[in-house]
Amino acid sequence: MPTLYIAGDSTAAQKGGGEKPMTGWGEFLQEHFSPDIAVDNRAVNGRSTRSFLAEGRLEDIGKDFRSGDYLLIQFGHNDQKVEDPARYTDPSTEYRRNLLTFIEFARSRGGYPVLLTSVSRRRFTAGSEPDPLAVGLYPEAVREVAAQTGTPLLDIFASSQQLYRVLGVDGSRQLFMHRPASVHPNYPQGITDDTHFCKEGAARIAGLTAEAISQSAELAALHAYLRRPGFRAAESMPAI
Repeated sequence: MPTLYIAGDSTAAQKGGGEKPMTGWGEFLQEHFSPDIAVDNRAVNGRSTRSFLAEGRLEDIGKDFRSGDYLLIQFGHNDQKVEDPARYTDPSTEYRRNLLTFIEFARSRGGYPVLLTSVSRRRFTAGSEPDPLAVGLYPEAVREVAAQTGTPLLDIFASSQQLYRVLGVDGSRQLFMHRPASVHPNYPQGITDDTHFCKEGAARIAGLTAEAISQSAELAALHAYLRRPGFRAAESMPAI
């Protein structure tokens, strides 16, 4: 039975009780697969490719990773943090080199790396279109590395932006952590966060990820494990 590992940041990571209703999309991915495949979510809050590697987190995955397993790789948000040298990576240099490290890690162990572009922040232009630079130049860097290395690509930046476009400026707000003061005990002062998802948003992004897998010819070996191969994510997710 193959295992599907997620290496990423807080947009995918499992959230503790003190963070709820904030939810990572990785928490919902298992629901789209049969029990014959396991999803092991190793994404961690606040990590970039640099800090994830520096802390030995990829090495920790290596203790369990086996031939035939898959590694889903999605970063970018914290790699943007130029003010933090422990996390920042230049999208044209170090970020790409780090992605190559993740790719080689999986392949050297007989596994399959899968690159995901960063899920988009909720950011709109003056014309009410999703901002194509909502995660800077990092999504394009991932696309280029995928093409150069022959690595399967799930373009979650593009699909999440399309979801926000359909829902609009107001409707897309309900995917994210927007709560007024005194509504939830974990956020007594309220919260306005256009990066991290609530339960509904995380479920939608997990659905987009499963749908992208179902449409990837390079990941055909995973299609038999999907509960509903070829489903439409927007139809299968909870109503907003």
